[in-house]
Amino acid sequence: MPATFSRPRRLVVLISGRGSNMQTIVNTVREQDLPAEICAVIANKASTLGLDWARAQGIEAKLVAHRDYASRSEFDQALAQVIDTYQPDYVLLAGFMRVLTPEFVERFNGRLLNIHPSLLPAFPGMHTHQQALATGVQWHGCTVHFVTPVLDHGPIVAQGAVQVLAGDTPESLAERVLGMEHLVYARVVRWLAEGRVTLDTMQRVHVHGVGSRSFVMMPDNGQSE
Repeated sequence: MPATFSRPRRLVVLISGRGSNMQTIVNTVREQDLPAEICAVIANKASTLGLDWARAQGIEAKLVAHRDYASRSEFDQALAQVIDTYQPDYVLLAGFMRVLTPEFVERFNGRLLNIHPSLLPAFPGMHTHQQALATGVQWHGCTVHFVTPVLDHGPIVAQGAVQVLAGDTPESLAERVLGMEHLVYARVVRWLAEGRVTLDTMQRVHVHGVGSRSFVMMPDNGQSE
């Protein structure tokens, strides 16, 4: 059974750019009236358009600029201290383009989630759409997963797949995958808010009351589970 909570789930969202997935998360919480609160949006770049969007929505928006710190460890420590002030139940990476230190990941163990633009474990790291086209896979997509110290690795919460079409470019494929990212992250946020997501002792994800955690987008842009 889903867990019951005495208060809404507190969410902090980390971004590095325009934050389209962050916008999806915010809109999902508000439009579906979920038992969750977006406590803050935090970016590591001063020019991040997503911070402006968050402020316009009345959400606290913070900058922790990685260039202000001499090392990755110092930046992660400063970022963690800011996050801790909000006492989040979950920290959601939404296009946050920084590799996090093992110490940071351990600090938020079981509360830190990421969305990656591939069907993990395929194509970790950067340039996933180019990798997909270069290897000739016929399905590509995205994965929402709990973060571990290993890059783009961790217990999978949900995945969404799109077909690779003849004539696809990295840009056209990225556009379809991004649409799937919005769908999948919105659904995962709902599960988190409703207390459906748990990790067992073997670090396997269970989503209570949900039969399928996979999503498919067909070429006509229809979606199915």
